[in-house]
Amino acid sequence: MTPIPTKDQIRQWILDNPTLVAKRDIAKAFGIKGDARIDLKRLLKELEEEGAVTRVARRYHEAEALPPVAVLEVLAPDSNGDLFARPLEAGVPTDGPRILILPQKGDPALGAGNRILARLTKVAAEDHGYEARLIRALGGNPVRVLGIFRQAAEGGRIVPIDKGADKEWRVARDATSEARDGELVEAELVGKRQMGLPQARITARLGDPSGPRAVSLIAIHQHGIPDAFPDAVIAEADAMVEAPLGAREDLRDLNLLTIDPPDARDRDDAVAAEPDADPANPGGFVLWVAIADVAHYVTPNSALDREARKRGNSTYFPDRVVPMLPDVLSGDLCSLHEHVDRACLAVRMVIDAEGHKLRHAFTRGLMRSKGALSYAQVQDAQDGNPDAATAPLVELIHPLYGAYEALKRARAARQPLDLDLPERKIVLGEDGKVSSVSFAERFDAHRLIEEFMVLANVAAAEELIRLKRPLLFRVHEEPSPEKLDALREVAEASGFTLAKGQVLKTAHLNRLLSQAEDTEFDELMNISTLRSMTQAYYSPDNFGHFGLALRNYAHFTSPIRRYSDLIVHRALISAHGWGKDGLSPWDVENLAETGKLISDCERRSMAAERDTTDRYLAAYLSDRVGAEFAGRISGVQKFGLFVKLDETQADGLVPIRSIGREFYHYDEASQTLTGADTGQVIGLGQRVLVRLTEATPVTGGLTLELLSVEGGALKTARAKGGRYSPRKPVGFKAKRDAVKRKVTRKPR
Repeated sequence: MTPIPTKDQIRQWILDNPTLVAKRDIAKAFGIKGDARIDLKRLLKELEEEGAVTRVARRYHEAEALPPVAVLEVLAPDSNGDLFARPLEAGVPTDGPRILILPQKGDPALGAGNRILARLTKVAAEDHGYEARLIRALGGNPVRVLGIFRQAAEGGRIVPIDKGADKEWRVARDATSEARDGELVEAELVGKRQMGLPQARITARLGDPSGPRAVSLIAIHQHGIPDAFPDAVIAEADAMVEAPLGAREDLRDLNLLTIDPPDARDRDDAVAAEPDADPANPGGFVLWVAIADVAHYVTPNSALDREARKRGNSTYFPDRVVPMLPDVLSGDLCSLHEHVDRACLAVRMVIDAEGHKLRHAFTRGLMRSKGALSYAQVQDAQDGNPDAATAPLVELIHPLYGAYEALKRARAARQPLDLDLPERKIVLGEDGKVSSVSFAERFDAHRLIEEFMVLANVAAAEELIRLKRPLLFRVHEEPSPEKLDALREVAEASGFTLAKGQVLKTAHLNRLLSQAEDTEFDELMNISTLRSMTQAYYSPDNFGHFGLALRNYAHFTSPIRRYSDLIVHRALISAHGWGKDGLSPWDVENLAETGKLISDCERRSMAAERDTTDRYLAAYLSDRVGAEFAGRISGVQKFGLFVKLDETQADGLVPIRSIGREFYHYDEASQTLTGADTGQVIGLGQRVLVRLTEATPVTGGLTLELLSVEGGALKTARAKGGRYSPRKPVGFKAKRDAVKRKVTRKPR
């Protein structure tokens, strides 16, 4: 009879033979047969309970070690471009030694989120504990969910926090990662989809979802926004020093001012203006726009550059900013603080009395801001109420407004799209909760800076086109015919007209908005026009900017918070031979890909900011459930109505099942719901009174009950025999189609 091996012998075998660790392999190695297998099973169970070995999928390996073959998820490249991975095996910790992927010739390209089957080798390297060689790539990226973990005897469940996600996920006892009840977690789908609840494995624990300032953290994690800079990026930023004058043009005597919100975290643009002394340009002005020279610090293919490109832009939340660049750059070396020397790229522009740009010239210089002011300060100074900071600068502020008046005339002639949509501002208290919701006041100082920046962006695009250099344009294409038809239907239903059969210009849309101004349909037409617009994006191909009514437009004025602007700066540097930190060959070759990447990043940030606002507003209104609010219908869908509340501009849903006691027919073209029995029409833009029935801060959802439309109560559907008997949807559709046939029938 073959003797049963000792625990030490079994443990040594597993250590020496990492690829032969199934129970049958161990039994074969020691010649164990028949009933002796029961004793081997007992020994292996004891070793597992003692923590000496770990069992994964019926295979044993050294405790606190990874199996020789494992399923991995590829992580984003580090600052050196190396790919690392984390294990996805059940029961294997994800926070163990780092796994470096060693690509072999012929391996497919791998990227963040890819899942692979790999062979692992334990190593004693300085920055990783395992090396992985690809066996094969597996299926697509795993389905993920962010939610609240609810503990149970068999493990637990995850309640998703996404709006509209009503299905829970089941978590086995060995897949909870020791999450606590009520904790915010991230999980991914495991196993095949079968009947019942989907099964998940918790991959990250994110803490208390109701804690102060947790709202933006949820959005950051949910949308995958990178919020921690790698060590190599921080080290590179920390090593930076102030740029010297060198070959730069000395602009320190220019009367440049920065004008920003009072809580601005970075200052990347400065402006100056003075009347043009040239007698050939009466009433004209000379404008200067100076922009932080980020390209001096963030050079092509550096760790800073790779991280900035990955982030695409800074993301702004009520309680924090996720910056594109580390604070030592965005808040200091690249920020145009007053009375300190700062590197810049600047453009000198000459305009005539009607605001038309006559010429421009770019330079790379060193500037010194004469003052860091807020919009309100500048406006008060212009209105004759300067404070201590603006009193010495009044003579510098007045010419800015003179130039703005000229630019206003050019804008009126150009007629960019003139939407009137209030900007909502959420104010947080010291406890991280919403203390108030207000609407930002707009001054001419805001519009002044906007016009200066637009002109500088146009100049940058025209300069690079003239020099035949590659760049990223800011592209905004005209609305699609389908969206225009929908807008035209809403306009006609409101008693307005939008001309058809001609090349659409922003002037036509402005004429429509002017018709609706100061009427009950004012807000409706602004919202409908906004929704008809396409999304702007970045591209090396120039398709113009429809909304601004400009043929050539590129982003030049915010390189601290937008990677697109950094690309334009590099293009200008290369075009003028201002240094070796211009566009690299790699930048040029991958320009289209970069445009697509940063356009996606911009949309990601917008979605995260919108979700965060929704959650803050839901928390703000959660103690007012049962209260009544006035609002306007901002969206119509077959499942219900979206209502924008006047007080906070928060959007809530009126479910279709809660509206009246009849079937409502949805007409997508006219954006209306029509009662099958009463004929009541509920549509976009109507004034309504609603009651708040539910506010869910963790999802940002608001559920409303419709009380009245345009000041009148909802019509009541007829009853038959004392009982309610709604008309069936099919019957309503048949009647509508019959009427339509009757109307369109031609006489013989």
